[in-house]
Order: sequence, then structure tokens, then C-alpha cells
Amino acid sequence: MNEQLSTRLLNLLDRMEPLLPPEQAPIDWSRDVAALWQRHALGGRLTPVQPRDSVSVAELIGIESQKKALVDNTRTFLRGRPANHALLWGARGTGKSSLIRALINDLAGEGLRLIQVDRHDLVGLPTLVQTLGGSDYRFVVYCDDLSFEGSDDAYKALKSVLDGTLTGPPDNVLLYATSNRRHLLPESMADNNDTQVVDGEIHHGDAVEEKISLSDRFGLWLSFYPFDQDTYLRTCAHWVAHLGGQFDDAAEAEARRFALARGVRSGRAAWQFAIAWTGRADAQKA
Repeated sequence: MNEQLSTRLLNLLDRMEPLLPPEQAPIDWSRDVAALWQRHALGGRLTPVQPRDSVSVAELIGIESQKKALVDNTRTFLRGRPANHALLWGARGTGKSSLIRALINDLAGEGLRLIQVDRHDLVGLPTLVQTLGGSDYRFVVYCDDLSFEGSDDAYKALKSVLDGTLTGPPDNVLLYATSNRRHLLPESMADNNDTQVVDGEIHHGDAVEEKISLSDRFGLWLSFYPFDQDTYLRTCAHWVAHLGGQFDDAAEAEARRFALARGVRSGRAAWQFAIAWTGRADAQKA
């Protein structure tokens, strides 16, 4: 009987082994400044990654007030003082994600560490933030392009961690998120059916209150808007110079056409133009 049981257990382990994540050495925060949180069936793990670029906060143009607010909040956090979770929302390509990524390039030496969590892995967020407690480092847990569908319950884990559990996140953890939606959840006309006017005041129904309640848990809201033409051209000039090119009259005219063709003026469009323009100039020299 014991031999049969051992055989069955060994067979079971052989079948389960492919489902387990590969072994991984513990992350070394003295060396690793950024990581990805990846959820799996038995919990989750942190995978160290290198910052994707060396862009500093100072190099980001057209978002001066947003930069100051987020850097001030993050430095307050690094000094061990109370700081707010932050929601960066607004037009696409205007520097929301770039600003958060730039923080690690500027502030890693002051003890900041950055962990990115995909929206689909938010269910494991409570586990992640509790594992970070007690570390000598201070962590910004970051979710990019955050939004939820109406039937998506993953937001409940985020909502609970932000301001819903008895303990909340450890003192050395802040949550930053970027989104094109201010309230993170889709809003429909039907949500307003229960809205009432009482003594001249608007009282939203439960559906609207539920959607607003998630973004309300972020204490710092930073709004990002499409660039005006001067800011867009100034950003184009900066990135062309950054890539070693010349931003002359011909480049400016082409930059205007580039934005017109794409129907948007933004930092992302300026960066894409700079790549196209300097790449074309390099090809002509070859």
C-alpha cells in the first residue's frame, strides 16, 4: 500500500511540476531598482528588470506642474513622511507613464524602488504589498494604463489596498497609477438614471458613487492634457537634439505635418517624429 501511495504521489508531483514557476533567486534591492510583479497559481513573484531608458524628470517637457507635484510627493514619501497615492490621468501620450519611469532614474539613489503590476495581476496586490513591509527601501507600486470594464472585479483588490482594509499598505509602499479615464471605470448614461436633485443639490445614484469611489482613494490627482502647438514643437526640438539631429525650419515644417497626419500633439508624437526625422537624416548621410 505504501509503495502504491508513493507511486501515486510521485506521479502527481510530475504532473504538477510544469505548472510551477521556475526557481528564482531572491531579489536584491541593493542592486535591483525595478521589478515586475507576476501572479501565478500559488501566489506571485518579483522579477528584476532594468529601467527601459535613462530619461530624467527634467527632460520631460510641457508637464512642469505635474512633475513638481509628483516629485514633491515622492520625496516626501522617501523622507518617511506621509504621502498620497497618485493617479495620473488624461490624454494619451502626454507623459504620464514616462514621468513615473523617470522617477526611478532620478530617485533610486535616495532609496526609491519601482514595481510594476499588470492590471490582470491586481488580484495578487494585497500579497505583494505585505511582502514589502519591513524593507529598508521604499516602494512605488505602479500600474500603467489602468482601467476596468463594467463586469471586471479586479478593481476590488486595488480599492481594498488603497483604503479598505484594517491595516492598509505598509508605510514604505505607495501606489501610483496612470489612466486615460479619470474614474477608471466606464461611465454610461444609464448610470445617471438614479441621480436626483434634492434642495437644488445633485445626489448621484449608487452606480455613479461606486465608480467615483475608486479614484477617490488616490489622494493626489494629476491631470494631463494635449499639447498646444508651441509645446509640441519645443518637445520635438528637444528630442531631435537628444538623438543628435538638427531641428531646422524643414524639421519644424515636417513636425507640423506629422502631428496633423496623426491628429494629435503630444510628447509621444514628438518622440516618434524625432525618431523618424533623425533616422531619415542618418539614412541620407549613409
